[in-house]
Amino acid sequence: MTGLANDETDTLLRAILRDVLGLAADRVAAFDADTGLFGALPELDSMAVAGLLTEMEDRFDIVIDDDEVDGELLETYGNLLAFAQVKRAAA
Repeated sequence: MTGLANDETDTLLRAILRDVLGLAADRVAAFDADTGLFGALPELDSMAVAGLLTEMEDRFDIVIDDDEVDGELLETYGNLLAFAQVKRAAA
């Protein structure tokens, strides 16, 4: 996968987080690989996780199986981004 495709995935993932969680654009723009998500963002509760994953499936044209979702996936922005990049590359 090229860097450009990774940049596109990053941009789209940030847009999904803004839209689904109602976060400010500047807040999401400041996310780095170590930024905590689940447990660190009050907006990302268990109900929001379902919406986030559904929106990722729709916008990335991927399928996320239940067994792929665990605490580590949503622990940091970097983990979620790496997962999205792998899923898009395999799609």
